[in-house]
Amino acid sequence: MSIDEGTAAKVAKLARIRVDRAALPALAAEFNTILGFIEQLSEVGVDGVEPMTSVTPMRLKRREDKVTDGNQQAKVLANAPDAREGFFAVPKVVE
Repeated sequence: MSIDEGTAAKVAKLARIRVDRAALPALAAEFNTILGFIEQLSEVGVDGVEPMTSVTPMRLKRREDKVTDGNQQAKVLANAPDAREGFFAVPKVVE
């Protein structure tokens, strides 16, 4: 697949990137280089290779899933600019 200047201009417009007419040939060449690299990747044999999420085997730490109140109401409300009766106080926004 080859990208010409018209297609490069259309991609730039869709990406909302302003590109001068003089820079379009260089942009089209960059797109063609990227597409060439993608074609090279498609030639790599990956049969029998399992997908991975990390280069090192990892397992996420587990914790018991239980609902608690956190027991930190005073600490949380200490950050509030205005707190009343154990709740955040906010200005009225609906009349």
